[in-house]
Amino acid sequence: MTFFIKNKFLLILLSIFVLLGGCGTLPKIPKPDWSKPIEPNAQKRAQQNVIDGKGIKFLGSDKNKSSGNFSFASSNPMWRATLDILDFMSIANSDYSGGLIITDWYSEADPDEAIKINIRFLSNDIRADGINIKLYKRNCKNSVCLTNEINDKLVLEIKDKILKKAAIYKELSDKDYIKNRPKKVFPDKDSG
Repeated sequence: MTFFIKNKFLLILLSIFVLLGGCGTLPKIPKPDWSKPIEPNAQKRAQQNVIDGKGIKFLGSDKNKSSGNFSFASSNPMWRATLDILDFMSIANSDYSGGLIITDWYSEADPDEAIKINIRFLSNDIRADGINIKLYKRNCKNSVCLTNEINDKLVLEIKDKILKKAAIYKELSDKDYIKNRPKKVFPDKDSG
């Protein structure tokens, strides 16, 4: 007990070092580029920053980083393209937030043979490795059905069609966004 009383200062100092040691290092702040001329009018600087897309990021948000969070279904070109390609099949299950589409068993003429497609989205980006397609074939004889996974060129053809259609949707979406985005108008306080 007397040890703690005599060494209060050392114990407090040691606990402060332990607590602060767990905080890690602070991020490095980039040095400003003094080679460029700086606009002296703060209002014009703020307007230029808004036009350039600079601003405050809340909660570490970064528009250029991909994450596991998916945007709304109609704005995702991969999702829209997949639904368009598979529009002839009924959808048994779809989970947009989980990135999954499962079709029902589909058969054209022979009721004893049917296919089912499972599509998993691994990314919002339009890339071949951003989508996983599994194709299953069911063969039934005398009410006994066998289901096998198929890995043939049909899987690649479906993936290729989805990626091509998604690229078209993305291009149209980008053009439409640029054409219809609101123009930023700033009243110039210096001129009037």
